[in-house]
Amino acid sequence: MVVMATVLGTSSMVIAAVTETKRDVEVLHWWTSKGEMKAARVLQDSLEQQGIAWRNFAIAGGGGESAMTVLKSRAVSGNPPTAAQLKGEDLQEWAMLGFLTQLDPVAQKQHWDQLLPPVISQIMKYQGHYVAVPVNIHRVNWLWVNPALLKKAGAELPDSLASFFAAAEKLKQAGIVPIALGSDPWQEVTLFESIALAVLGPEDYRSAFVDLDADLLSSAKMVEVFRQFDAIRPYVDVKTKAMEWSDASAMVVDGEAAMQFMGDWAKGEFTAMGKVPGVDVLCLPAPGTQGFFTYNIDSFAFFKHDATMNPESQAKMAHTILTPEFQRQFNLAKGSIPVRNDVPLTEFDRCAQASAQAFRANAEHHQLVPSLSQGLANSSYVQAAIFDVVTDFFHSKKADPQQAAMRLERAVRSAR
Repeated sequence: MVVMATVLGTSSMVIAAVTETKRDVEVLHWWTSKGEMKAARVLQDSLEQQGIAWRNFAIAGGGGESAMTVLKSRAVSGNPPTAAQLKGEDLQEWAMLGFLTQLDPVAQKQHWDQLLPPVISQIMKYQGHYVAVPVNIHRVNWLWVNPALLKKAGAELPDSLASFFAAAEKLKQAGIVPIALGSDPWQEVTLFESIALAVLGPEDYRSAFVDLDADLLSSAKMVEVFRQFDAIRPYVDVKTKAMEWSDASAMVVDGEAAMQFMGDWAKGEFTAMGKVPGVDVLCLPAPGTQGFFTYNIDSFAFFKHDATMNPESQAKMAHTILTPEFQRQFNLAKGSIPVRNDVPLTEFDRCAQASAQAFRANAEHHQLVPSLSQGLANSSYVQAAIFDVVTDFFHSKKADPQQAAMRLERAVRSAR
């Protein structure tokens, strides 16, 4: 609430109310790249076919930080949107503060408890009640590879950190940028979390970034995570460093860089550029994370309104999102996989099929891990503290892995 009050005090961020009808839905999201906009259009079209007018409230910024700032100002000023893209611990905080509408009537009618994997349904609930509807499942620990560039450099497809660094060195010696990486902090943390999963494994990853085990955060294992993270920096060419994640994806497609660590939302960009994921751009589990699955779940929550808002529109939107046809169309466009396990994947590319198989296997063995970079692992306060340590380390000219691990433990302890 302190953060919200601070934002509210910034008058420039408070957006005036817009005249709306009872059948309008104003939807806040940050899907602004080519592939993401195509996916958002699927939702818009699905609602408009039911007579529900869509008012787009898109805030640029792949990590959603700007969108969350605007949402806080709108909500505290008494003018929240109809629905907002929220996920992870943010859902719990908004629900605790009393802003969100319960979706139990829709969930019971549509049998969400039976449709959704338990790991997803738990995220969507607050105190046992549904407060959000999941849209998709993203796998975050992917490495996207331009096979022609690896062949040109005589490099092999990497399946471990050691083979990755061997390939990156060959690419660099051949004058090819090994890694495309944008400048947003969440992109750097996406790279960091894949390395952390490779070094720590699922159990210690969860202990460190979900349970926030202080001993593990400052341990020799975490020092090794930072050491490996530091070793990657020479293979990111700062002169051609992309500003947006979608620009980094384009670098791989256009042959300007060989590889990108990024979630499978990158496939939406590849498809929008006329490329076939798994063929033109190869999908490999991030080196050292074969068989593991770092998940990101996009979801929408619905805000309480006064009598001018017809709750039927919110209920219809929630219901529509979990229909099989919407799940099929949306996830084909977004690059993700459906949250429903009864949607056939015959139309989906080989990367999506591999992702679905890995998700099921990890769920069965309780090895799924939430994405740190995408806000699924912990609260926004802890996430911000980890981001600060990771990005400061990555940009430091005198990076010390041991000091970074100690600083990480202190930062997390102070943010809890």
